[in-house]
Amino acid sequence: MSINFNELRELLSAIAQTDITELTLKSEDFELTVRKTTPVISTPSVEVAPAIIPAGVVSSPTTPSVSSSVTPVSEPPEVSVPPAPDKKWVAITSPMVGTFYRASTPDEPPFVQAGDLVSLGQTVCIIEAMKLMNEIEAEISGQVMEIVVANGEPVEYGQTLIWVNPS
Repeated sequence: MSINFNELRELLSAIAQTDITELTLKSEDFELTVRKTTPVISTPSVEVAPAIIPAGVVSSPTTPSVSSSVTPVSEPPEVSVPPAPDKKWVAITSPMVGTFYRASTPDEPPFVQAGDLVSLGQTVCIIEAMKLMNEIEAEISGQVMEIVVANGEPVEYGQTLIWVNPS
């Protein structure tokens, strides 16, 4: 895979205009991690991890072999999850900032509805972030008690999406 620096520049510009604080892109040939280091409202700062070509790897313009090593600058912000309507219920939360979708397409039925039983690893919704559809899976088995977010609504990192009564 070749790296198109104009596309990379456009990506960084798009990230700078969003609430996204960290993004990692991986392929067989390279890994890129981008982190906003200082949330400044007028001119956000974006840090790009340096690309490192491992020793002994020959890189060509058409198939570069690039990897990047970045240590976390800070822990993600703590997000307080509102208390469950019932103390037994467990929240399925958003792992990222994006848009919540209950189904894979507008004409498809929702992945889950209130009252449905879900299994560990079952897809329960999709979060769209930067035109990428990320399937969110149940981290526990149980019964869906409440879907907190409306279809197409923006969500924040750590926001409760669905309440599940574990079984």
